[in-house]
Amino acid sequence: MLRIGLFLLTNLAIIVVASITLNLLGVGSYLDAKGGLNLTNLLIFCAVFGFTGSFISLFISKWMAKKTTGTELITQARNAEEHWLLETVKELSDKAGIKMPEVGVFPAQQANAFATGWNKNDALVAVSAGLLQRYSKEEVRAILGHEIGHVANGDMVTLALVQGVVNTFVMFFARIIGHLVDRVILKNEEGHGIGYYISTFVAEIILAFLAQVIVMWFSRRREYRADEAGARLASPAGMVAALEHLKAETEVPNQMPDALVAFGINQGMRSGLQAMFSSHPPLDERIQALKEQFR
Repeated sequence: MLRIGLFLLTNLAIIVVASITLNLLGVGSYLDAKGGLNLTNLLIFCAVFGFTGSFISLFISKWMAKKTTGTELITQARNAEEHWLLETVKELSDKAGIKMPEVGVFPAQQANAFATGWNKNDALVAVSAGLLQRYSKEEVRAILGHEIGHVANGDMVTLALVQGVVNTFVMFFARIIGHLVDRVILKNEEGHGIGYYISTFVAEIILAFLAQVIVMWFSRRREYRADEAGARLASPAGMVAALEHLKAETEVPNQMPDALVAFGINQGMRSGLQAMFSSHPPLDERIQALKEQFR
């Protein structure tokens, strides 16, 4: 219920903010007086909605992550492990030249970690309880370096920009397709009929699916960069060891579900369409890339 409520609230916020922005810009209908498309107004309309959704998600990402993962922030160390965690994050963030992120632990037995936040000086880095229990300090340090690398590289902001551009053009071309179907095929000459809305909806689904190739390509590239950052901030040996440990766990049946994990994904050696839609490169390729770069 919490996830559904957050989803509905986020979409309501997008509609409200986008509507206010369009009113301030003086953009009304994207149909001209003759019933044709005003492409300038249409592009502005799509850009406002596309970027509004992307940036609202970015701005509330820390809050959403805490709520959905049950992350408990560590503000004051209560034991030696938490003291080490805070000191390590402080050391790595200083080395990366960013303000120390908030640090948290979330209750999951899978080896997992994530970083989020709307800018590099207002971020959150969290690790799973299972990661702290089973991984060596050298491996955890490298994983923290990987996540701080995401923050220092500005990956969250860049991904929001990429998603905003993708959203804009998916909406833009879907509405052009819907308009053409409505006018050329269904011969509707006034306003937009039901054919426009159905064809636009179908076009948006297809185009959004295809556009994810671009988003996932960027996501895979940023993982290599974050691995490199983890190796430089912590140690190449620690980063390789962490990835090899993760790979060993993913090969154990039922150890990690075949679903998104922030630090790695149990994807094996995928190819073709599966590889194009994967957000993380295969662990073998990440390990090989690190070994070649730091040999």
